[in-house]
Amino acid sequence: MQYYLQHLSAVFPSLLQGAVLTVEVTALSVFFGTIIGLFVGMGRLAKNKLAKTICAVYVDVIRGTPLLVQVFIIYFGVPNLVLQVTGNRFPIDPFIAAVLACSINSGAYVAEIFRAGIQSIERGQMEAARSLGMTNAQAMRYVILPQAFRRVVPPLGNEFIALMKDTSLLSAIGLEELVRKGQLYTATTFASFPVYTGVAIIYLIMTMTVSRWVAYTERRLSAGDHS
Repeated sequence: MQYYLQHLSAVFPSLLQGAVLTVEVTALSVFFGTIIGLFVGMGRLAKNKLAKTICAVYVDVIRGTPLLVQVFIIYFGVPNLVLQVTGNRFPIDPFIAAVLACSINSGAYVAEIFRAGIQSIERGQMEAARSLGMTNAQAMRYVILPQAFRRVVPPLGNEFIALMKDTSLLSAIGLEELVRKGQLYTATTFASFPVYTGVAIIYLIMTMTVSRWVAYTERRLSAGDHS
């Protein structure tokens, strides 16, 4: 027990630094992923066939390939491609590559969440808005999207939690997030059990905090509906 507590207390400050970076990458990625997902989700429901096809291909490709491969493509593949084409080096910062890859990945999943949320709104809502003289864009902005957003809060929260756990893959490109901090400490001490159980506890605390926050937000939105 003394061995466990000794290493856990020694590595804990470093793990907290990694946890902060994990939260930063996750929050930025979910923010940009939500913007991407909103437009792609609406694009999938558009009448324009070209826009609809491009959005469908994006969702299929991203959802059909592992996040780790997408991270490798952006961090290793893109600089290599630029070097081959232009002859100039194009290194990418691991943090930027991580946020970019996670945002693109999250955008595909969020797009399907928004598409399902919009489609769950009764067709009569759009017809009623149009009968009041609104354009399609106005009806979508003032009538459909506010209602759809309330319905997609729970799955958006699940996406946040899933992406937070997936950021552990970013240790593969050397980004010193939570798991990477644990790896660095283990490499010098070989104290893998206390370190990785510490990593698991911190992940559990973070995901449970997000889960409770999503449940609270859902209750507030439901209360607003009934008031």
